Amino acid sequence: MRVWRAMGVLGVTAGLLLSGLTGTASAAPAPAGEGRCAPDAKTPLRQFRASWVASVVNIDWPSKTGLSAAQQQAELIGWLDDAVRQRHNAVILQVRPTADAFWPSEVEPWSRYLTGTQGGHPGYDPLAFAVAEAHKRNLELHAWFNPYRLSMGTDLNALVPTHPARQNPDWVVTYGGKLYYNPGIPAARKLVEDAIMDAVANYDIDGVHFDDYFYPYPVAGQVFDDAATYAEYGAGFPTLADWRRNNIDLLIQELQQRIKAAKPWVKFGISPFAVWRNKATDPEGSDTTAGVQTYDDLAADTRKWVREEWIDYIVPQVYWAGGFAPADYNKIVPWWANEVRGTDVHLYIGEATYKVGTSTQSPDWSDPAELSDHMAFDSTIPEVKGNIFFSAKDVRADRLGATTLLNNTWYTRPALIPTMRNLDARPPQPVHAVRATRTDDGVQLTWRRTSSDTTSYAVYRRELLGGDHCPDNDARNLIATVRSTESYLDTTATPGKAYLYTVTALDRLANQSVPIPAVSVR
Repeated sequence: MRVWRAMGVLGVTAGLLLSGLTGTASAAPAPAGEGRCAPDAKTPLRQFRASWVASVVNIDWPSKTGLSAAQQQAELIGWLDDAVRQRHNAVILQVRPTADAFWPSEVEPWSRYLTGTQGGHPGYDPLAFAVAEAHKRNLELHAWFNPYRLSMGTDLNALVPTHPARQNPDWVVTYGGKLYYNPGIPAARKLVEDAIMDAVANYDIDGVHFDDYFYPYPVAGQVFDDAATYAEYGAGFPTLADWRRNNIDLLIQELQQRIKAAKPWVKFGISPFAVWRNKATDPEGSDTTAGVQTYDDLAADTRKWVREEWIDYIVPQVYWAGGFAPADYNKIVPWWANEVRGTDVHLYIGEATYKVGTSTQSPDWSDPAELSDHMAFDSTIPEVKGNIFFSAKDVRADRLGATTLLNNTWYTRPALIPTMRNLDARPPQPVHAVRATRTDDGVQLTWRRTSSDTTSYAVYRRELLGGDHCPDNDARNLIATVRSTESYLDTTATPGKAYLYTVTALDRLANQSVPIPAVSVR
């Protein structure tokens, strides 16, 4: 057994690990004359990683309408397993694509993208299933809602008779071949919030997520007809545009307040079109010449939401290549980094995986390294805390081998979710009774939970003698995260080699306890 020979190394190493995980990594000395303990930018300890799984018009899931419950469940498990294989730690799942629901909502009907018929029961609760299966794999589940879009067509009577829009047709605006709730009607805004809060209240989701749709994107030659609503509700606003922006501001502010009042740990994130305003329009805007500006065209003052800290994270959809003159990735990302600096709002970057190998907009999308180059650029900007990829089917398609290249370069290790210390900064109590036992299949780790607020665990491994004994301020030694179990089988352990394992507890906001070590002996 020879455990006694390892105890001196164990004590020294545990001290280094404790200093690193409790925020005093600088106190732990690196090996003499070397910088081996400097964090590696390619293996960050914390990084948000996810794909969007879109349900509208069956983009990703379900792949088509009318699948059986078992078929839908199998497809969703496939997307979640993809996320695990790619070392993602979250999934953004669209559950309210067109004022409908992927759960038995008390406010709106079942989505037609489940069964092909709006109001049709799919035979199970998709949101409950998604939350359970995501958490089983230790993935955060962010529920993605589209606030105002009612239908991808223009026939109001195609909605079920009990639909709130059928009951309140004066709330509805037809525009660009689609139906929308009018954001200027307070009762419509409240209904949107109530629909979202129904999911927040009844499901253990980790986040509420919006994409880029507020007032609809401009359509040439068409007018979003809300002049009468402005006349009724717009007192005090000198222009229609100011009033519209205030309507969306109210939605964001009120929903944030309602989410935090119900469940303070549920994150609220928005993924807008990446250009707030062009510099030519506003000197504080980005150095872009984009044809759409969210402030002017979508009535979405996305910068204000960051500055007011009405949201917990923002994911600008920087869907352009580096060097693309009208909207350069390498200029837009630093602009957003500057906007979040000094706030508690996290910055993740939305990535256009769908353009790889398909876009004629820029020859860069024919380069399999374009997305990996984005990761390299982001790694130099401390404010960028992660990336989200659109959409899941394009990530899976791996055109040009771009996904494989990205994963093999930047996602070689697992990563913990970035903490949001403004929501909660208290780490859980550490685990205890950590044991490491050699078996025929590898090394079996077991431990005991101490803290009731522990949600998951992180497992680290290094060679006991002659290996890396730096603090865990990156993920080079992180081998797994697990949830709802106090054990882990390390099947990659080399027979005959001794390891030092450490296990930490994490709460649902990814605050991490001090590590507790155990030694695997030969």
